[in-house]
Amino acid sequence: MAPNENVDNGFESLDYVDDEQKLHHEERTKLREEEEISVERVFQHQLVPSWRNQLTLRAFVVSFLLSILFSFIVMKLNLTTGIIPSLNVSAGLLGFFFVKTWTKFLEKSGMLRQPFTRQENTVIQTCVVASSGIAFSGGFGSYLLAMSEREAKIASDSSDFKDPRLGWMIAFLFVVSFLGLFSVVPLRRIMIIDFKLTYPSGTATAHLINSFHTPLGAKLAKKQVNVLGKFFSLSFLWGFFQWFYTAADECGFQAFPSLGLKAYENKFFFDFSAIYVGVGMICPYIINISVLLGGIISWGLMWPLIKNQEGHWYAIGLGDGDLHGIQGYRVFIAIALILGDGLYNFVKVLTHTLLGLFNQIRNKQRENVLPVADQDSPSSPQLSFDDRRRTQLFLKDQIPTWFAVGGYVAIASISTATLPHIFPQLKWYYILVIYLIAPTLAFCNAYGCGLTDWSLASTYGKLAIFTIGAWAGASHGGVLASLAACGVMMNIVSTASDLMQDFKTGYLTLASPRSMFVSQIFGTIMGCVISPCVFWIFYKAFPDLGTHTSEYPAPYASVYRNMAILGVQGFKSLPKHCLLLCYIFFAAAIAVNLIKDLLGKRGRFVPLPMAMAIPFYIGPYFAIDMCVGSLILYVWEKINKAKADAFGPAVASGLICGDGIWTLPASILALAGVKPPICMKFLSRATNVRVDKFLGN
Repeated sequence: MAPNENVDNGFESLDYVDDEQKLHHEERTKLREEEEISVERVFQHQLVPSWRNQLTLRAFVVSFLLSILFSFIVMKLNLTTGIIPSLNVSAGLLGFFFVKTWTKFLEKSGMLRQPFTRQENTVIQTCVVASSGIAFSGGFGSYLLAMSEREAKIASDSSDFKDPRLGWMIAFLFVVSFLGLFSVVPLRRIMIIDFKLTYPSGTATAHLINSFHTPLGAKLAKKQVNVLGKFFSLSFLWGFFQWFYTAADECGFQAFPSLGLKAYENKFFFDFSAIYVGVGMICPYIINISVLLGGIISWGLMWPLIKNQEGHWYAIGLGDGDLHGIQGYRVFIAIALILGDGLYNFVKVLTHTLLGLFNQIRNKQRENVLPVADQDSPSSPQLSFDDRRRTQLFLKDQIPTWFAVGGYVAIASISTATLPHIFPQLKWYYILVIYLIAPTLAFCNAYGCGLTDWSLASTYGKLAIFTIGAWAGASHGGVLASLAACGVMMNIVSTASDLMQDFKTGYLTLASPRSMFVSQIFGTIMGCVISPCVFWIFYKAFPDLGTHTSEYPAPYASVYRNMAILGVQGFKSLPKHCLLLCYIFFAAAIAVNLIKDLLGKRGRFVPLPMAMAIPFYIGPYFAIDMCVGSLILYVWEKINKAKADAFGPAVASGLICGDGIWTLPASILALAGVKPPICMKFLSRATNVRVDKFLGN
């Protein structure tokens, strides 16, 4: 027995040696592969500037100029359809181009003191996105505009309103826009390093910035900027050309009945809008298809059928914008879809958040390591070279927890004392309750965004509408109180997820957390001034802004106003069978989302209810533009996928930026009373005969 045992042990020893050699070989192979794909090894000989040197004057000058440009773009999108694509890529690309041009000029003149780094590029991108983000979270196309007398009259509820004024809008944004930043700063280590949340948008932006600052990436970026510039010029000139033919309502290329006059009556037409062709190229295919499908279901099928019930379901002769008529179905069914989709995703993301948090903490406990923010283990042998270097520098410049907590308490105190003076209906104890629960909700939104790349800021805002509205009641200005509470909540949770997204970008580009935080603060300060001023230009230049017949219908303003009325007054004002249809579409939104998740990978072909809801109110005309953008990108990918991947975002950004910035001179011309000289209209043959006879007489 003994020899056999020895022989067996000998075989075991040989197997062990072979396994050890194999393990060493695999480790060497893995290390070689890691060196080949490592990002930080490319930059390891470059000195990482201190956090103060990352915050340069030129970075903030460029950020300020780009913030104005992007605020106009976001505002135009906000006031037309409410679909706002990610502009991080455009911000990073344009920031790289402007500062690179600046530094090359200084280098040739011998005056360059500090080279342009990827950390400085990250600071610019962070600052611009933070600033232009206020154009969305500031509610200029939703809750803030919903407070106006104009929207109150549209909703047949003119008893409770507050018209926009530049002074109180800026003051409101200053007291609510910074709380989200301070609420999640202590969690940066836990979210980025311990939990390793992906934050897909932040990660993609970081990879883009890293690539710009390699020799090959710089050449590609230069080509991308050239393409962006060409399409920016074409888009701007096209907007200028179209303006000449829009002397009155329903004039110009935007009123061209490209699919026929009957289709045009039901909002089906291509309106030659470069900005939405560009948006369609950036948005995923399923979003564009969902929007078009929503338009077909509503304006192609439902509204014509409900129109036939005029006199039975609602009174004859009501105006097209009267909520007791067909407009009530358009608005409230859209609200039902939005709420159903929002509730489902809220529960889904919250469940993912709690399960993910539970698993993270359980795994840490198994390792006898707790996720404490002050814990430091960047030299773990399990980490790659990139992760070790990034973790070491991310933990180098700490932001003290006492500073974050003290900042939150101080700003919350100022805000609690200030907001009741701006909105007397919003009592101090409503605000106090919001600020007590807001850090938890900000954490949930930031964590959920890290898992799914989906910010549910608007969903948390709607939650505030219904809770504060029901608490205040109609007799105590519940509509205005709920809309203001929505603004407070949206700003906190939105800026929290944005900051954590930027921390992830900074982690991957070796930008200091301190420089990220400071650039976010500067960007927010700029946004609190720039965004209200940009909105004020639109508001004064276009007197019909916010109405469904306007060039800028601001669909979400009406939706939010009616949500507030619904939260305060209940369902008594709805037309016949509207509530039943709302229940059906609310349940359908949940069912579609459930099917989408159950199908797994195949669920990517299932439409999104939130996207489907948008055309229910304003029509599917912009969906045609977006689908044209998708078609262009699809054909381009089939012809040359590498070129489409490299230059598609640049083409889309150029189309969006050119058309978006044209709104500035168009608004100035409108304010100056300069009107286009030509009205180009399209008439049916019968109408044209009658017009000819009338003119002949």
